[in-house]
Amino acid sequence: MSLTSTVAVSKDRVSTESAPQAARMETFVYDDAIVRMFMWMTIVWVVVGTLAGLLVAIELALPEAGLGIPYIAFGRLRPLHTNAAIFAFAGNAIFTGIYYSLQRLCKARMFSDLLSRLHFWGWQLIIVAAALTLPTGHTSGKEYAELEWPIDIAIALVWVVFAVNVFGTIAVRRERHMYVAIWFYIATLVTVAMLHIFNSLALPAGALKSYSVYAGAQDAFMQWWYGHNAVAFFLTTPFLGLMYYFMPKAAERPVFSYRLSIIHFWSLVFMYIWAGPHHLHYTACPEWASTLGMLFSVMLWMPSWGGGINGLMTLRGAWHKVSYDPVLKFFVVGVTFYMMSTFEGPMMSVKSVNALSHYTDWTIAHVHGGALGWNGFISFGMIYWLAPRLFQTKLYSQKLANMHFWLGLVGILVYVVSMWTAGITQGLMWRGIDENGRLMWPDFIETVAHLIPYYWIRALGGALFIAGIVVMVYNMVRTWQTRPAKYEEPVYEAPPLMAARAVEALPPSRIRTPVVNIAHKYDRFAQAAWHRRWERLPLVFSVWVAVAVVVASLFEILPTFLIRSNVPTIASVTPYTPLELAGRDIYIAEGCYNCHSQMIRPLIAETKRFGEYSKPGESVYDHPFQWGSRRIGPDLAREGGRQSHLWHLLHFKNPREVNPKSVMPAYSWLLKETLDFGSIEAHVRVMKKLGVPYDKEIGQAEQLARAQAAEIARQIVEQGGEPGYDDKKVTALIAYLQRLGTDLYKTPPTPGEPSAPPATTQPVAMGNK
Repeated sequence: MSLTSTVAVSKDRVSTESAPQAARMETFVYDDAIVRMFMWMTIVWVVVGTLAGLLVAIELALPEAGLGIPYIAFGRLRPLHTNAAIFAFAGNAIFTGIYYSLQRLCKARMFSDLLSRLHFWGWQLIIVAAALTLPTGHTSGKEYAELEWPIDIAIALVWVVFAVNVFGTIAVRRERHMYVAIWFYIATLVTVAMLHIFNSLALPAGALKSYSVYAGAQDAFMQWWYGHNAVAFFLTTPFLGLMYYFMPKAAERPVFSYRLSIIHFWSLVFMYIWAGPHHLHYTACPEWASTLGMLFSVMLWMPSWGGGINGLMTLRGAWHKVSYDPVLKFFVVGVTFYMMSTFEGPMMSVKSVNALSHYTDWTIAHVHGGALGWNGFISFGMIYWLAPRLFQTKLYSQKLANMHFWLGLVGILVYVVSMWTAGITQGLMWRGIDENGRLMWPDFIETVAHLIPYYWIRALGGALFIAGIVVMVYNMVRTWQTRPAKYEEPVYEAPPLMAARAVEALPPSRIRTPVVNIAHKYDRFAQAAWHRRWERLPLVFSVWVAVAVVVASLFEILPTFLIRSNVPTIASVTPYTPLELAGRDIYIAEGCYNCHSQMIRPLIAETKRFGEYSKPGESVYDHPFQWGSRRIGPDLAREGGRQSHLWHLLHFKNPREVNPKSVMPAYSWLLKETLDFGSIEAHVRVMKKLGVPYDKEIGQAEQLARAQAAEIARQIVEQGGEPGYDDKKVTALIAYLQRLGTDLYKTPPTPGEPSAPPATTQPVAMGNK
């Protein structure tokens, strides 16, 4: 066996060095060209994703930085940043590591070069499609799943191509047992497919417009079942697989404990899938679901740290290398951030902590500690380890690699600490009540203004992190320039799988491994013989992974959908008028959910600030739900009627004319762009198919929308504004905002009557924005 196929294995794995010499050998060549392609795109997209993030960070502290350009406004750019960081950067890093390691672990070339190329180009085209659609306002409005239905279909098809290629490679492998890294790859393939398909179910309402098949509390549950487990099975399990392969390679030591890796894997796969509802504490989601999510989140701390310890203990006897090897520096800090994040996450899932942390920048610190500290540093370490091997030359500069490490580490620490401080400050100010029972900071803008210095510090940390990435790009380009004129393609040889099976049939005394020799002295379960059998059966292994995640999911999903008492209805809640529905579409397209929540929790400070707490029945017609996960601006669940139409118009035109401390970007283009009244009818009909009780609106949606828009434009003139807004997008958005929260105070409608807009109220104080 070659060194490349034996170093990154557990000390308990069976050696095949005593295989019969007469076994027939097969020759093969690894496909490293596809690895190089994915690695270059990892480098490209980490630059794009982090630069977008830096611009977003600056816009929070200086909203004028968006220059009034709609395509780079905060609400549109933030989803592009998150998608670029997760699916472009982290996704390409995952594929880089999997395509390299899987071939070595299976002693086989990838199943199909064609499928490898289809996967590569398909994934890059999906990323480009995201980069074109999100800034232009084409979004589903579901966090981490914003891409519209044609792109969702493309993602599913490309993922199938990837899965066929991976499972095909496993099927033609020449290594009998699947190494631990492959277990995590399988879990990723199976679970991500399930999460993406079921969360993305939607009815198209146009070429780039769709409505989720779920609504309100049920949509919220599905979204965070997906959202939390996307973190689990796209940003955790595949990177753990990379850790289990590349850390032993870099350290030239076997994995610390094979049995600990078994406990780590199965505990993580089973427990993680339950944890999503902890994102919905104190919301209109059923309390039993969020409590269950909290319990499993807390339990997740143990297996997560077991995996982290397994990774760090792999360096036993090699810790001295960390002082001079930048690859190990990145890996050690990456695993440390993994352990930190998997302690912080369970802690933040506890209800008492979540009441403080939710909607604040503490969550932003937690997310970036994981994404940049864990995913980023593991990816950078992998790139530095792979570069000399893929380019078949020496790394241009170890000093530059070390410089990148320190710039990145200082940058992420500055970022995370500033956001921890900002988040805890936010939470304490929001809930501050004086001895007389009054809010200490009743004006929401006071809490926003207090955070501006932390936003600048966050931007500084991000800039340092990006500076490290620029150093890496230079180092990689200079390394690539010294590559040979033509890459060598070493030819490897190994016996076919059937010949390898003969080794396992030999008596224990013929196989040189202490584990098998002592297997007769200890309990077979303790020796994990049962798991060794599963490792020989990839189909059985994959089925058990699927069973673990499906069973856990159904235990939470089915009661939420089938038991009506989980989402009690409210008789006075009626569907949005056609114009309000169009306004809601604009609200989603502009990414307003990135800054505003629509969920008042039953906490004293929140009800004093925003009004009566939110009920499950209020959002039964919301496809998708818009509860939000962050409050840069105030909650809007009771916004209807609090301000005049003119106030909203001026606020969109230039928020700082209404309140000088506002960090909201101007949406002046909404005052100029014409509303597409012709598309409203199609949207209403799709909502009807989804179960929204539209009746008389069908066939006259456009006329009803024009009539309501004309009435709002007339009232704007009466309130002192200019005429001419009866066909503008801003009018539809005002109609939507004026509707929010008003259903609780209406008389239940007569069946069959069209939805009526709420009565307009007089303006109130403008200081709470």
